[in-house]
Formats: sequence, structure tokens, C-alpha cells
Amino acid sequence: MLKRYFRKLLFSIVLIGVSQARAGSYEDFFVAVANDDAPTVQALLARGFDPNTVGPRGQVPLYAALQAGSLKVADALWQHPELQIDVANANGETPLMMAALRGQLAWCQRLVARGVPVDRGGWTPLHYAASGPDPQVVGWLLDRGAKLEARSPNGSTPLMMAAGYGSESSVEVLLARGADPKLRNDPGLTAADFAQRAGREALARRLSQPR
Repeated sequence: MLKRYFRKLLFSIVLIGVSQARAGSYEDFFVAVANDDAPTVQALLARGFDPNTVGPRGQVPLYAALQAGSLKVADALWQHPELQIDVANANGETPLMMAALRGQLAWCQRLVARGVPVDRGGWTPLHYAASGPDPQVVGWLLDRGAKLEARSPNGSTPLMMAAGYGSESSVEVLLARGADPKLRNDPGLTAADFAQRAGREALARRLSQPR
């Protein structure tokens, strides 16, 4: 009986140690992702850490790396054969959407080349690109078949997002491709209204003019 007790005690101690080690690895991994510490990420991946582990904020590592601008870490993750590249978080956001929002054209190209679709239901990568800083990403997604007038869950279009949050150059790209500034979302707002709310008075006037 005594031997059995000590065996159970030893087994419990081992399990606690393994649990603590895993917890430490989890914390170390996501700190490394945030800090663009590729060597630490590579070392943990080599030891068997899952590249698709959901982080403390509900994001998969590739999404978190692109969000943080940790592109060395993103490269390290990209090399892992088990990396899932089109996993959405609880808000329906994917790595492609984040790359589009951050204006990371090279990463958009990588993801689409590996099979990630340029469109999805609800919020799309084009909505995110239009909200971001780089009109090149907007044009590139449109060239690959992204829906110009895609509707978000509340009916907003990419042009509305560009008018309210993105580059005015993205507004021009979308207009040149035929985006309709007269469309309204479910709350009844137009692209001009988005610009007005953002304090972009001149842009709001231009979008309100007949075309």
C-alpha cells in the first residue's frame, strides 16, 4: 500500500511539472509572437508546440503575428507543415483579412497563392483592405475577383469603409472600379455619411456629388 501511495504521489508530481512546463511554453510562445522573436517561436515549434494554438486573446498565431507586425515570426510559422492558414477567430476574422487591414500585400499574395479565397460571407478581406492604409491591396484583391460591392453583416460596402477609415486613395480606386457611392447600409448611411462622421468634409462633399 505504501509503495502504491508513493507511486501515485510521484505520478502526480510529474503531471504537475508537465502542466507547468506547458503553461510556461504557452506564455513564452505568445510573448515571442508579440515581440517578433522568431528564434523562440522556432525553438518551441521544434519541441512540438502546435502552430495553431489559440492565444489568450482568441487569435491563432499567424493572425496574431500579422496583427502585431511580427513578420519574422509569421515567416517561421509559415514554414510549419501543420499550419492552418485560413482559420477564423470568434469574430470571423482570418489571417488574410488582417494582412489586408495592415496593408501587407506580400502576405496577401502568399495566402491567396496557397488557396485562401479572396471572398467570404459577411465581412470580407476587401472590407478590411479598404479600411487600411494601402490602396494597392484594394486593387490587388479586386483584380483577383473580390466583390466590389460586398455587403457586411450590417450592409456596409468596402467604399463606405474606405471613406470612413481607410486611405482616400482607396476611395479613388474603388470609385474608378465602379463602386456606387449612393448605396446605403442597413442603418441608412452612405459612403458620404461615413466620410462626414470621420471629419473628412471635402471627401464627403465629393462623394455626395452626382456622378
